[in-house]
Amino acid sequence: MTISVSVAQLNFVVGDMTGNAQRIIDAAVQAHARGVRLLLTPELALCGYAAEDLFLRPAFIDACDDALNRIATETAHLKGLGIVVGHPARMHQGRRERSVSTASLCNVATVVFEGELTHSYAKRQLPNYQVFDERRYFVPGDRPCVFELAGDDGLSVKVGLLICEDAWFDAPAADARAAGAEVLAVINASPFHQGKGGEREATMRERVRATGLPLIYAHLVGGQDEIVFEGRSFALDAQGELAGRAVSFEEAAFDVRLTREGNNWTVQAPIDRAHSAEADLWHALVLGVRDYVGKNGFPGVLLGLSGGIDSALVLAIAVDALGKDRVRTVMMPSPYTADISWIDARDMAERLGVRYDEIAIAPEFEAFKASLKPLFEGRPEDTTEENLQARIRGTLLMALSNKFGSVVLTTGNKSEMATGYCTLYGDMAGGFAVIKDVAKTTVFRLARWRNAHDPYRTGANPIPERIITRPPSAELRPDQVDQDSLPPYEVLDAIIERYMENDLSPAEIKAQGFDAQAVDKVVRLIRINEYKRRQAPVGIRVTHRSFGKDWRYPITSRYRA
Repeated sequence: MTISVSVAQLNFVVGDMTGNAQRIIDAAVQAHARGVRLLLTPELALCGYAAEDLFLRPAFIDACDDALNRIATETAHLKGLGIVVGHPARMHQGRRERSVSTASLCNVATVVFEGELTHSYAKRQLPNYQVFDERRYFVPGDRPCVFELAGDDGLSVKVGLLICEDAWFDAPAADARAAGAEVLAVINASPFHQGKGGEREATMRERVRATGLPLIYAHLVGGQDEIVFEGRSFALDAQGELAGRAVSFEEAAFDVRLTREGNNWTVQAPIDRAHSAEADLWHALVLGVRDYVGKNGFPGVLLGLSGGIDSALVLAIAVDALGKDRVRTVMMPSPYTADISWIDARDMAERLGVRYDEIAIAPEFEAFKASLKPLFEGRPEDTTEENLQARIRGTLLMALSNKFGSVVLTTGNKSEMATGYCTLYGDMAGGFAVIKDVAKTTVFRLARWRNAHDPYRTGANPIPERIITRPPSAELRPDQVDQDSLPPYEVLDAIIERYMENDLSPAEIKAQGFDAQAVDKVVRLIRINEYKRRQAPVGIRVTHRSFGKDWRYPITSRYRA
C-alpha cells in the first residue's frame, strides 16, 4: 500500500477567510495534479492563527463556515483527494453544527472529500500558557478521529487526526491508534522560539515510539503580530527516525510518500538541513518584519540610524525583509553625537543602498530647554535633558511616518526593555519593535553572523566593524557609555534570562555566583519599569518568554522577591 501526502505549508492571513480558502483550493488543485491523496493544512489555517477575540464574534465563525463550504464545493471534482482543513467550528455531541444553542466553539480539523465534509475532529488539549489563550475561546473535544482513505494503489489506509498540543500528550495519539489509525497526521500552529524546532521533533519522536505509527507534522509559516511560525514541517517513520523536513521560514508544498509492506512502513520525503541558532533567529526576525509590514499594508519602514549596533542590526533586518527601496533612515545628531557615529551611520546606509537623511536636533533641543528654563530654575541638568533629545527624535520620526505612511521601526533590545534603559515617547516611539526580544549579547552575535552571511555579496560587511566593536552609548551626555550604570552585558543578560525567562528568585540567582548588588539592581529595574513596557510597541517574539503576551505582571505591586 502506498499513499502520497502533501503538507500545504502556507502563510495565511488572520481574518482573510476568502483569501485563505482560495490558497487552500489552489494547493488542493496542484496537489491533485501531482497524484497526492491527502492534503494537510495547518491548524486554524482557514481563519489564520491566532485570531484572538475575533473568535468571540458569531459573524466571524459564520464566515469560516461559509469559507469551508466553498472549499468543499470548489474541490468536489478532485477525485480521490482528501483535504484536512483547520478552522474554528461550533460542535455539538461530536458533530459540526451551523447554529445550535448548546453547541460549543472548538478548534477543529475537518476532512473534505469530493465535496463532502466527512469527518471533524475537535482539539482535545487546549494550551493556556505562554502566548496561548485557547481556553478563553474553545471547549476541548473528547474523542478520537480516524478516517479511511484510498492510497495510490487503491488500497486503503486509516489516518488518525491530531491538532498541535494533542500530540504533546500520550492519550490522544494512543486513542487514535486504538481506534484503528495506521498513520498519524498532526496539524499545527506552534510559535517559533529559539530551539523550539528541535523540541518538536524530539516530542513527536516520543509519540511515534509510543504508538509505532509513522507521523506527518504539518506546520504553519508566517508572522502574525508578535509571533512567528517557521514552517519546518516534517515526517517521521514508524521507528521515530526523521524521514523528511520542509524548508524553514518559507512556504512549501512538502510531499511525503508512505509505503507499507506487511507491517513495515517506508517514509520518503525531502530533508532540509537543520540550521544554526543564529540563522533561525535571523530568518525569524526577517519574516516577522516582512509580514507585519506587508499584511498591514505599510508602504515601507523608517528608522532612526544612530551609528550604534542596535539600529544597525534593525536596518540590516529591514533591508533583508523588504529590500532597500522600502527602507528609509534618518540620522538625528545632537550636541553630544560623536563624529564617528554619523560617519558610521552614513557608511552603513551607503553599503545597503537605503535612503539616508540627516536632521540636526540641536536647534530643537535648545528651544525646548529655553521653554523649560523658567520652570527648571535652580535645578541641574540630568536625565530630563537627556530624554528631551530622544523625544525630539521620536517626534521627528513620527512626523515622517504620518506624512509618508511608513511605519517606524524602534531599535531597542530586550536588555533595554528589561531595565528601562529606553525613553517613553522617545526611542520607544514607533509601530514595531524588531529586536524587542533580542538580548544585547545576542545583538552582537547576530551582527557578526549577518556580516558572515551577506547575500548581496557586496565585498564589504553590511555592518561596519567599528559599529560592532565600539562601546555602546546613547550619546545623550558627554562621554556616555551604557556600561557606566549597568553591569557588563554578559552579566546583565544572564541575570535577565534567569529572573525574567526562567522565574528564578534573586536568592537562587545569587546562589549561582552572581554578584548580589548586580542581581538586586537588575531585578529592581525590571520591576519598576513595567509601566514603560506596557506602552512599548509590539515586537517579535523569539525566546520562550518575551515582554508581550508571555509576560503579564501588574504595574502596581509590593511583591519584591
